[in-house]
Amino acid sequence: MKYQAGDEFLQELPLILAGPILKHTEPESVTVWVALKQSCQVELKVYETTNNGEALGNCLLEGERSSFALGKYLHVVAITARSPVGYRLTSDRLYAYDLQLTAADQTRQMQQALCSNSSPTVSISYFAHQKPTFVLPPNRLQDLQISHASCRKPHGHGFDALPILDSLIEASANQPQHRPHQLFLTGDQIYGDDVADPSLWVATTLGDALLGWEEKLPVNGVYCTPQQLPPGQRADVATNQAGLTAGLHNKSEKVNSHLFSLGEYYATYLLAWSPVCWPTTFPQGHQVTRDRHAIKDWNQAVWHLRQFIYTLWKVRRALANIPTYTIFDDHDVSDDWNLNQAWCLRVLGRPLGRRIVQNALLAYTVFQGWGNTPGQFTEDKSGEKLLAAAQAWSASQGKDAKADDAIARYVGMPANDPATGLPILVRDGSVFILDRDPEALTWHYIVRSNCHEVIVLDTRTWRGYPADQKPIAPPMLLCPKAFEQQLLLPLQQVAEQTQIQNTFVIAPTNVFGLQVIDWIHHWHLQREKVFSTDVGDAWNINVEALAKFLTTLFEERQQVVILSGDIHYSSVAHLSYARTHSKLQSVLVQLTASALKNEEILTRLIHTRLKDWLLPEKVRHWIGWSNPPNMVEISAKQLHHNRQMLANSEWHCVLEWIPRNTVQTSTCTADILSLIAPWKRAENAKWKWLQPLMFWKFRWFQDGREVVGLNNLGLVHFEFADASNSDKVIQDLYWFSCWYPTQVVYSRFESELTPNHPLLR
Repeated sequence: MKYQAGDEFLQELPLILAGPILKHTEPESVTVWVALKQSCQVELKVYETTNNGEALGNCLLEGERSSFALGKYLHVVAITARSPVGYRLTSDRLYAYDLQLTAADQTRQMQQALCSNSSPTVSISYFAHQKPTFVLPPNRLQDLQISHASCRKPHGHGFDALPILDSLIEASANQPQHRPHQLFLTGDQIYGDDVADPSLWVATTLGDALLGWEEKLPVNGVYCTPQQLPPGQRADVATNQAGLTAGLHNKSEKVNSHLFSLGEYYATYLLAWSPVCWPTTFPQGHQVTRDRHAIKDWNQAVWHLRQFIYTLWKVRRALANIPTYTIFDDHDVSDDWNLNQAWCLRVLGRPLGRRIVQNALLAYTVFQGWGNTPGQFTEDKSGEKLLAAAQAWSASQGKDAKADDAIARYVGMPANDPATGLPILVRDGSVFILDRDPEALTWHYIVRSNCHEVIVLDTRTWRGYPADQKPIAPPMLLCPKAFEQQLLLPLQQVAEQTQIQNTFVIAPTNVFGLQVIDWIHHWHLQREKVFSTDVGDAWNINVEALAKFLTTLFEERQQVVILSGDIHYSSVAHLSYARTHSKLQSVLVQLTASALKNEEILTRLIHTRLKDWLLPEKVRHWIGWSNPPNMVEISAKQLHHNRQMLANSEWHCVLEWIPRNTVQTSTCTADILSLIAPWKRAENAKWKWLQPLMFWKFRWFQDGREVVGLNNLGLVHFEFADASNSDKVIQDLYWFSCWYPTQVVYSRFESELTPNHPLLR
């Protein structure tokens, strides 16, 4: 049974397919991204507001840009508005924006372009004027609120936590000092692998319809269209033809419906951020397959997807009303993307593997990267050249070889050695890195305000692969060149800006993980099964890179907050750092928020008190050196009895995990009916009689101490010292409770921003 997404279906859709999404926002400029079904000239205007956002005032910033035709029915643009007279937006004020879209001599206002016969009413505002609003970060750090999260798989278990952000904004929409100021999505915004069969069923047909043509994918010496590689039947092609590793070690189900084509990646972004293109109904499993297990999996996936789709309108509204910044992790392309040198040689040396990575990177550029760094997409810059090449490649229906080469160059694909067919790697000190064109786009960036800076790292495309070890060896997540460009220079650049009160660093993969995870990674590394558990993605697997990371940070900052995700549980860790022969001390606090929608049996277990009883996190100690960078973990007993060991090192640090406070009920998300679909509420009611017997769902048992393992969303804020307290960074993690009736609760983690271990005092 085929999903009907042809011309007639698309013509019935509203002009705006996804968005608007508010992107890079600063006093001088505001960027808004939008996806359209036809070519438009789009004008963006930013207004002041009065009466706490209730009424629109004067237009302050304006800008316009033409959309780029990525397909017959897919036209994308990120418009940046500026002031013609040099006006600057200020903190603690609410602003609104509006779009005007002109196509074929017909001009439509944004609200009109959002609606269609099938969707007559669409709400993306919290006010009667129906315009999205936003506020810039405040001047004082204690007023700043940053939301962050990662890992959002549409058919993942549990409720999607991203709609909670909409409820948080709605509750404080008219209060500029209290509504969330920025959102950072730190990886896996989409899943290229581990795609549900019904999702691919939609994405393949929708992707072809958006493009208006079918891509020819190189498979086993011939060319196949996406439709010839149906859902549930892609494992062999993904693993043996493309070389992808997500399906290794008896995990073929992870790649049975892997995304391959550019249209599928485009469609998946539209489906992740907007309800517009989803079908109103799905077929039953028995209508698409005769395999008993496949029927069960199909129906279960549809059940999860229907709940996901039910709250997409809230996701859409939230993303329209808060500056949203993103960075990729592996699943935005495929599991294990660039994990180690072996992966690069295995995948990028095969035509299909290379095509999939390039498709994923082009889709990331258009749907995520453009809005993060709009300056790279202005006239004659690499980003604009890439958009022109993407437009030409689609217009040629994938036959323009020159445009294809240009896309590869600008997204940073390494050239292949003509003699071996393998990707070219070049030396950077003691490591190999993937070669890239000097004009290739950069994915790392910096966001600054009057009170804080956020340094967003690209730890996927600038990895350093050890030249003197096996290809499966854990990499440096940043090669020496990347350390300088992404970390050292940005830190030094703002060192003289004394108004910066806190430095955030976005590290998509954890700097420090739970000790049991470390044990598992080292066990798999010894057995050379590195692809089964992403061995090498955590910073502390390559201790030289971790040592360099810490010393680079602490040479320039005494206080750093890391925002991270990736690992499907959330936590807070506090690192105290001291130089051996100096009184200068520093602190790093790692705030992890994951997953938005991808909880698993394991994470549900460690969420509870069971982990505290069986595997409590202990305080960990390291001694280290700066030149060459290295660090060694030692026990507290060793440190206590052998002070000479400490004296011989250049620095030492102590890591401890911050316990969460007792769970609290959220007052900002009282309207639970908007977060849980009617059929899910009915199921909860059906099993109500079992609640007294389900001890594992009891509130006391669920209130673990170290991690939140259910789908969650992080909200970060600060508390400054008074006479009796120290400065603190606070992470509130919002999640859906397991007890009946279902409600949104939050767990609070509070970490001091000073070294707090006796050995360092």
